[in-house]
Amino acid sequence: QVQLVESGGGLAQPGGSLELSCVSSGIIFRFYTMSWYRQAPGKERELVALITRGLTTNYADSVKGRFTISRNDAKNTVYLQMNSLKPEDTAIYYCKSANIGAEYWGQGTRVTVSS
Repeated sequence: QVQLVESGGGLAQPGGSLELSCVSSGIIFRFYTMSWYRQAPGKERELVALITRGLTTNYADSVKGRFTISRNDAKNTVYLQMNSLKPEDTAIYYCKSANIGAEYWGQGTRVTVSS
């Protein structure tokens, strides 16, 4: 059974930082492209960042220079370091693993940026 479990969400002040983690089980993690998505209230889910098995990364324009995605294949874990947080970063953040013919999602972790 495939499981993706996110953690690290919570409340942060504007300008603050949080680090999200997503631990995967039931897949050969190192073969998968890993992504972070987010969904804000009343909005569609959007891609935040992704990292391929070859460590190529891609970011949404809204988070470039502030967020960093990384992975540790030995720990089956993908991370999202979020710095200089803004109120508009408030959302539920989801982890996704993807490979040819397979795609799995976590349950999400809530991030709230507010003073």
